[in-house]
Amino acid sequence: MSRNLFGTDGVRGRANTYPMTAEVAMQLGAAAGRYFGKDKQEHRVVIGKDTRRSGYMLENALTAGLTSTGMNVFLLGPVPTPAVGLLTHSMRADLGVMISASHNPHQDNGIKFFGPDGYKLSDEAEAEIERLLNTGVELSKPENIGRVTRIDDGRGRYVEYAKTTFPYRGRLDGMKVVVDCANGAAYKAAPDVLWELGAEVIPIGVSPNGFNINDGCGSTDTARASAAVLEHGADVGICLDGDADRVMILDETGKVADGDQIMGLIASRWAHEGRLAGGTLVTTVMSNLGLERFLASKNIKMRRTSVGDRYVVEAMRAGGFNLGGEQSGHIVMTDFATTGDGLIAGLQFLAAMVETGKKASELTRVFEPCPQILMNVRFSAQKDPMLDAAVILAIQKAETRLKDKGRLLIRKSGTEPLLRVMGECEDETLLATTIDSILVAVKRAV
Repeated sequence: MSRNLFGTDGVRGRANTYPMTAEVAMQLGAAAGRYFGKDKQEHRVVIGKDTRRSGYMLENALTAGLTSTGMNVFLLGPVPTPAVGLLTHSMRADLGVMISASHNPHQDNGIKFFGPDGYKLSDEAEAEIERLLNTGVELSKPENIGRVTRIDDGRGRYVEYAKTTFPYRGRLDGMKVVVDCANGAAYKAAPDVLWELGAEVIPIGVSPNGFNINDGCGSTDTARASAAVLEHGADVGICLDGDADRVMILDETGKVADGDQIMGLIASRWAHEGRLAGGTLVTTVMSNLGLERFLASKNIKMRRTSVGDRYVVEAMRAGGFNLGGEQSGHIVMTDFATTGDGLIAGLQFLAAMVETGKKASELTRVFEPCPQILMNVRFSAQKDPMLDAAVILAIQKAETRLKDKGRLLIRKSGTEPLLRVMGECEDETLLATTIDSILVAVKRAV
């Protein structure tokens, strides 16, 4: 079955524009409710969201659709995406829903579904929900319409759980931590967890107004957090994105460590402790060649997947692995969570600092990255640059130049109208000119 509505991470788009309209959200809720509302009398769904203004609209529309098919809805309010995965399973819900466009600006929004096991839905399940939406859904009888309950302690449940994942509980005393919550879903939870574990917390990005999510803050714009680290003399900075499933770490000098460095650190520590299942780290095709070389030096296997944390998780579950993620900061640790969890990944980094007594700068550079350039070009839906003859020719010539010297990856984003152009090569001059030749062709095409 085809999936036209669903992308690599649920349904996503510009708010109040197809498919992110109240009408589609209501239909999607009804279709998901009908798909999961089977074989028993009591049906449950939990709904979380981030801090976007459009979240109110989509929450109400989804609730209407879900209750119309007999689902009892439990509203969590603003909570991180991993909290929805956790609470879907712990509350024995049939379905979990997160309303968020992750690291995107406030104009965008999205709807992500979790199954009763707390994991994101498979392609097959999403395709069936889409089929139901397109063919029509049978509504419940009046006496079977679902109820709605607001859960006031959803964030508190997640906070308490997150603290249990820190192996040195109570030993953050004396540590000064900047945490940038991107004015998003973790704006209360993340500072609470760090403070309750004993840290001195400098919170930024904790004043959401519905429009400032990911705006000049968070994991995609770390300048403000970097300045705060230097201003306050902090030991480390933790930068989350809008729904807190991504993280970037800042050392005491304000320098950024991406997901590859964090995964390299955790993988090597877990392998040394005998905790790395299958001796394997699952990453995507975007991860740096330097990470691959570092892992090989530690006798750790690396398995690459397509871009998207859902594909990382699928490979982890299929192979029985417990650590994976993306260069962008999704760190998936299935010992703790069913999806990427920026806060819990940050706690693992803090645990390494506590155990080793090392500064953050000594732990954020576990390997020397191979020179890499990643550029994004925005395009319109009317003009696909990957179909342009000049772009195709430019890519072919670039691949020839980099043959046996590096690698090239050109792909369209699954969540935004962006073409991502990435290349790696030890010869930085060759790499720069090669990437530039592609960018020139792409910009002309769009």
